[in-house]
Amino acid sequence: MSYCAYCKDLPADDVNKIYHDQFYGFPIDDDDELFGRLILEINQAGLSWATILKKEANFRKAYDQFSIQKIAKYDEKKIEGLMNDAGIIRNRLKIHAAIFNAQKVMEIKNKFGTFKKWLDEHHSLEKEEWVKLFKKTFKFTGGEIVNEFLMSSAYLPGAHEENCSIYHKIKKR
Repeated sequence: MSYCAYCKDLPADDVNKIYHDQFYGFPIDDDDELFGRLILEINQAGLSWATILKKEANFRKAYDQFSIQKIAKYDEKKIEGLMNDAGIIRNRLKIHAAIFNAQKVMEIKNKFGTFKKWLDEHHSLEKEEWVKLFKKTFKFTGGEIVNEFLMSSAYLPGAHEENCSIYHKIKKR
């Protein structure tokens, strides 16, 4: 079952329905928000997306509103604080990946101006090429994580079926 079909009959206040209707597949212009989406996708590995959506506000708070600049400077004290935060996924590998990836995004920003410009520069890549690029650049970015990150932020097609009203809403933007 596709995500669109899955969400179609969910109540309006269901986290999956809200995400589907308001966020999934919509372009993201803000670098911190783009990076936040990557953090959420990484943390979803092995868990349900609903779990992550329910914890999104906690992630936002714990990770300084997804500030790339702040996350890139996290030290052991901050890591331990995250490991003790029951509101997020307490996985040391995922936390370290967020920090490493923030540092990489800072390097990207120094070269391209923004994370978004770097993504835009590679926009014509196919999924397999994106996965290679992400694996070469970042940590904890397997094929499914990269695919979902790029679909959810409108860099790869497939977030919505063509008969989905949200598909047409996004296309008009």
